[in-house]
Amino acid sequence: MSDTEIPLHPPTEVLTRGFDPTLSVGSARPAVFRSSTYVFPSPEAAERAFDLMAGRAQRESGEGVALVYSRFNHPNAEILEDQVAPLEPGAAGALVFNSGMSAIVTALFAHLRPGRAIVYTVPIYGGTQKFVQNVLEPWGVRGVPVRAGDAAGIERALRETPDVGVVLVETPANPTLTMTDLRHAAQCAAVRADRPLVMVDNTLLGPVFQHPFRHGADVVLYSATKYLSGFSDLIGGFALTRDPAVAAPIRALRGLLGTILQPDECWILNGRLPTVALRMRQSTKNARMIVEALARHPKVARVHYPSQFRDAEQVRIRDAQCQGAGAMFSVELKGGKRAAFDFLRHVRIARDAVSLGGVETLVCHPKTTTHSGFTDAEFAQAGITDGLVRFSIGVEDWRDLLADFERALEQA
Repeated sequence: MSDTEIPLHPPTEVLTRGFDPTLSVGSARPAVFRSSTYVFPSPEAAERAFDLMAGRAQRESGEGVALVYSRFNHPNAEILEDQVAPLEPGAAGALVFNSGMSAIVTALFAHLRPGRAIVYTVPIYGGTQKFVQNVLEPWGVRGVPVRAGDAAGIERALRETPDVGVVLVETPANPTLTMTDLRHAAQCAAVRADRPLVMVDNTLLGPVFQHPFRHGADVVLYSATKYLSGFSDLIGGFALTRDPAVAAPIRALRGLLGTILQPDECWILNGRLPTVALRMRQSTKNARMIVEALARHPKVARVHYPSQFRDAEQVRIRDAQCQGAGAMFSVELKGGKRAAFDFLRHVRIARDAVSLGGVETLVCHPKTTTHSGFTDAEFAQAGITDGLVRFSIGVEDWRDLLADFERALEQA
């Protein structure tokens, strides 16, 4: 067996795959290619590139394809896509976008049509739910929400809803951390004659602690803004697929919409990938220590975090599906909204801000920020209460963070 045939582990591939130093003047790491258009080596190469880009032809194994225009592809995007794919076992390829919402929107538009339906779990990221309600439904797509973790509800929705095109699952759910059984959702989809695609938003635990392709998912979605980048300084997203045929319409629509990530941001994000596992493991270690202490605090009514699950079905899903608990949790404070706002007013090390997955610790009140605008019925279905505070733990010393939270709780 030659050296090129030896299979490599993901932490190695993320530093070596898809990058040829000879094409970057010998640079050990990728350079930034700021160009809007690219010169074709021949008219035949130009014709082939456009046929592939438009979906009129299929790329052959190992075939090199000429670059066209940076709205469609560029070197930094191609290198980044090659190197992120090994982090998600089972991925045949990846597509990078200029935001997580761009990845979600483009993937859904590519595989849904008016008259079809989407079954989706709730709670889900507020922007995703509003896209379903405010854009897809007026466009003619029926939205069918099912509470996260409700296996019977997913099975019933897929049995009774006609013409389902997509099953969209966010697990763990944001912000309650409720888990949904991906293998069960994929099995329920597979029994339909018109098998819908199973898409999974894997932002909260991936790519380190959860791998949806292993459980039957067709598309894995990310807000790369979060853990993949990790420094709260750029916006990006990914859609990964295990079947190139599923990726093709998403790629074509991305080119039409112009939602590819720009070269500079691709270059920055590419440099963050080798450390994502290190950052996530440290943040998760911190979160577990803090959760264990806060769960005993007299002003805390409940902690939502995988290591604190008491429901037998949630424990089963966690143990079968995840390799870690992650660095995000939520607590319900006694005293409702007033107690939550008082707590947020008094934290000093953590910052009151939305988003998650950065090296710094962030806290927020989902009901009035990330999930605001829901109806009372939607809040009840999602389990988002007035006293719920969401934490995204960073890489600070956990003892300092815990002291900060305990001080804020005493003052609340």
